[in-house]
Amino acid sequence: MVPADRLLAFAAMSLLLIVIPGPSVLFVIGRALAQGRRAALTTVAGNTLGAYVLVVAVALGVGAVVERSVLVFTALKLVGAAYLVYLGVRAVRQRRSLHAAFTGEGPAHGGLRTFWEGFAVGVANPKTIVFFAAVLPQFVDRSQGHVTAQMLLLGLVFNAIAVVCDSVWGLAAATTRDWFANSPRRLAMIGGVGGLTMIGLGVTVAATGRKE
Repeated sequence: MVPADRLLAFAAMSLLLIVIPGPSVLFVIGRALAQGRRAALTTVAGNTLGAYVLVVAVALGVGAVVERSVLVFTALKLVGAAYLVYLGVRAVRQRRSLHAAFTGEGPAHGGLRTFWEGFAVGVANPKTIVFFAAVLPQFVDRSQGHVTAQMLLLGLVFNAIAVVCDSVWGLAAATTRDWFANSPRRLAMIGGVGGLTMIGLGVTVAATGRKE
């Protein structure tokens, strides 16, 4: 399996990447501000599953195709960016109904839908795609054999760190949202901020370049 020194080095590099807010973290924060703690944690779970799908894809060799093909990479990036903008616009339009949903007077946002939205963002995260495709294979000890199993293990390490860090971000943002909950006007404002965050994130993802 993966030697301990490589495992620790990969964990350290993963932590450095994860603690810097990227598309997944900003999406979790936007969800927390717009819908609260439960939606944030559900989004984290979806993001984590989406990220691990990328790990599996890299382990099976698909990740190399995405990394080497500008067309495939760009298409995936733009789809993810468009989806973020769509979710952000919807959050802004629904911001005035947040107080009713928060107090239980309105329809709840489905947990399953929130989970799959998080999954879609996680699996289309350009930063994670590049990291897994370009960095993860470098920490595999091919002399030990079981290359696929080593990649899957390294992916689990990355996702374990991501779950903790992303959850902290989401809970912190949700706590800030809770402070606004006693005022429908302020809650609508913070819901709008969450939506604008997602729109800005989508634009940023679309504008992010890559080395040819």
